[in-house]
Amino acid sequence: MNLMQEIQIEKVTLNIGVGGTGDKLEKATRLLTTITKTKPVKTRTMKRIPTWGVRPKLEIATKVTLRGKIAENVLRRLLAAANNTLAESKFDKFGNFSFGIPEYIDIPEVEYNAEIGIIGLEAAVTLKRPGFRIKHRRMMRTKIPLHHMVSREDAMMFIKNKFNVTIIPKESKTKNDI
Repeated sequence: MNLMQEIQIEKVTLNIGVGGTGDKLEKATRLLTTITKTKPVKTRTMKRIPTWGVRPKLEIATKVTLRGKIAENVLRRLLAAANNTLAESKFDKFGNFSFGIPEYIDIPEVEYNAEIGIIGLEAAVTLKRPGFRIKHRRMMRTKIPLHHMVSREDAMMFIKNKFNVTIIPKESKTKNDI
């Protein structure tokens, strides 16, 4: 296989949205630190939504972005928590995918902490091929050609082969279902 066609994990982003500041946000930050051994950042709102009690610059979530071998190891554990199955609908047309974990105690090597309680999290995985730098570099920035992009099917095959994940196909709707 051509080395330039080989798919790699660009980054894995773990996110916990709590909807407000305070104790819940601190617990979520501690949880992400426990899972990844790295320091998470808190995300802030940009808009005012009075019905939800949200104002600008209010910290309502925490996230951490992982790259390299750490990202691969954490992703392996997160997929194990999801029973090594992903729905086909979790993949977008650019080959990225995301999934949620309802309870962090399902993740291998993470034990229950009574101070944190039970919290779920979301994981978003971005895939790339060598040469994707051309869309981010400063000089001579260029679009990635269509034949070099990671397609949905490529991403599903990569996850199946590298992480031994079962992809659950979409349910086809019949006339009786509608």
